[in-house]
Amino acid sequence: MCNNYRLHVSVNQLAAPFRDAGRTLVFPGGLPNLAPADYRIGDAAPVVVQGADAAQLLMTPWGWKSPAGRPVFNFRSDGRSFSDSIRCLIPADGFYEFTEPKAQGRKTKWLFTMTGYSWFWIAGVIKDGAFAMLTTEPGPDVAPYHDRQIVLLPPGAGVHWLNLSAPEDLILQPCPARTLAVEQVWPQTT
Repeated sequence: MCNNYRLHVSVNQLAAPFRDAGRTLVFPGGLPNLAPADYRIGDAAPVVVQGADAAQLLMTPWGWKSPAGRPVFNFRSDGRSFSDSIRCLIPADGFYEFTEPKAQGRKTKWLFTMTGYSWFWIAGVIKDGAFAMLTTEPGPDVAPYHDRQIVLLPPGAGVHWLNLSAPEDLILQPCPARTLAVEQVWPQTT
């Protein structure tokens, strides 16, 4: 499941959907310098949560500790309600999945991006001061690569997850066919 994603967009791009919806995105820790980055489990990464007066962008670790001590970085959404949870939006412009066969001792690495958008949101939840990505059944674009997929939302749909202005079962869905573009990034093809 997704254990690596990237964000190569500016803070201004992340604030645009909130402005378009007549809302504000604030930065309680000050305006962050979001250099292009690939994020892995345990990294502090930007997430957006709903604050008392406005959406807030915070730097938050990826993955809380399970009772067994392992990190929970993906969390199944199937059959659950998150109305009493701290919901978050994880900005990304791509995520990676890994498949066999191994080449030179490593799995094949695939980059998924959202067709027609330069970036998107991943639906998530926060627990114990850390976030996890929500997963669902795979859509047709992801199914050949993995048996689960993270819940993805176009930039303008993120506000629906933060304030649950749409039913959860409509938000927490796999992507329809041809929503995602996929590219093999390792080993590189010639």
